[in-house]
Amino acid sequence: MAKTKQDYEKMAENLSFPTKAFINGKFVDAKSGKTMEAVNPATGKVFASFSTCDENDVDEAVKVAQKTFERGVWSKMHPTERKKVLLKFADIIENNLEELAVLETLDSGKPIGEVMSTDIPEAIHAIRWHAEFTDKRYGQISPSGDGAVGLVVKEPVGVVACIMPWNFPIMTTTWKLAPALAEGNSVILKPATQTSLTTLRLAELAAEAGIPEGVIQVLPGSGSIIGKALGLHKGINAISFTGSTEVGCKLLEYSAQSNLKKIALELGGKSPFILCDDVKDLSKAVSAALAASFWNTGQNCTANTRIFVPESRKDECVELMLKGLEKDWRIGEPMNPVNNMGPMITEAHFKNVMSYIEKGINEGCKVAVGGHSLDIGSGIYVAPTLFVDPKLDSEIMKHEIFGPVSCIIGVKSNEEAIKLANETEYGLQATLFTDNLQNAHIFARQLKAGTVSVNKYCEGDITTPFGGLKMSGFGGQDNAEAAHEQYSELKTIFINLN
Repeated sequence: MAKTKQDYEKMAENLSFPTKAFINGKFVDAKSGKTMEAVNPATGKVFASFSTCDENDVDEAVKVAQKTFERGVWSKMHPTERKKVLLKFADIIENNLEELAVLETLDSGKPIGEVMSTDIPEAIHAIRWHAEFTDKRYGQISPSGDGAVGLVVKEPVGVVACIMPWNFPIMTTTWKLAPALAEGNSVILKPATQTSLTTLRLAELAAEAGIPEGVIQVLPGSGSIIGKALGLHKGINAISFTGSTEVGCKLLEYSAQSNLKKIALELGGKSPFILCDDVKDLSKAVSAALAASFWNTGQNCTANTRIFVPESRKDECVELMLKGLEKDWRIGEPMNPVNNMGPMITEAHFKNVMSYIEKGINEGCKVAVGGHSLDIGSGIYVAPTLFVDPKLDSEIMKHEIFGPVSCIIGVKSNEEAIKLANETEYGLQATLFTDNLQNAHIFARQLKAGTVSVNKYCEGDITTPFGGLKMSGFGGQDNAEAAHEQYSELKTIFINLN
């Protein structure tokens, strides 16, 4: 029987979960003894406190990770055996799905229905996919003639640090953790300050699955302190980061200042949605545009917040979007499974999103719907907001707002839409709707984005690389076989046969 809001709230009241740092297979206090408060975004109430680590904890975690890697308990384990452990890890997560979903919703304000149907199933799928790939990765033999054998082998990079965002905590953690572990690395996880608890619980489940002590460490705490310490630490061999472009640039600097560690970046976006003039039925496209704008309450790096449509069909598109918002997009308490939009992650972020809305209104941009906050729960809920034909150089068109705020713009031609879509410093994702197969191929190639989805809003799936271009980072860093490249090194072994 389907669970109700009351069922999930009762589960939340009875939840038990770890709150300390996880180092060398044990939950331990931060060396400083400091803690931070976990605040439920939906209510504004503190529901837990957790360890907040610093440079000293980073040093300890790196030493443990290095020793574990060198001992080979995981790094030298047969790939098929690593696969078995990772598959067991996925099974254990699945067995604890409801508990993890409630904890994720408590911590992040994400709607419970979305977490249950998308976030955690996707996390489980990621672990299983990379687990199965563990013993199916081949090296190469070079064409070096009869006098030599050139072996090109792939080896784990060593100690990997993964720094996660707060908008998809458990899913992005597994996107990074699964391939890093599959390659045999030791991994240090740095969850976002706002959403640390499911990552700590994942570490506990990983230990239950049989991942050896010292292979996974989790360091909750301030991003500016821990992130910098990880970036500068010479014992770290690679960093995978999802977050802001500003922090991504800092990590590149830290790499240059330390040991030239590998850096993989998935950063900000200001993604476009393009409706070509050949599309006859608008219903599917408009439904996708709404999902592209408002999924995860707009707190999404691939949110399509610049919607380009033919000028002659703009009014019809706006009307259909307003009807779709009213019919299918319900904002409210995230523990209520009927809602698919929730609060902003923090009061500070709420104020930032509202400031962009106010800038848009002050710049004379027309608001078709929304433009205000909602008096629900904690009071940091933003009404889904749609601006119509804002100035192309306005603040709301240039900057990533990371909230339920979108813009629809009328254009004279498909070519103008492509041109305007590319006029941004970002290049993470783009969505294209067309009934013309030729246009699909031509325009998808012209769009400057790491992922272009055609006739559907999506980021691909676990089998396709995900990452950005330009100021959105480096393309193809997460998912698929490409994800394994950032967690491994190529080595040539050249054997003379003469």
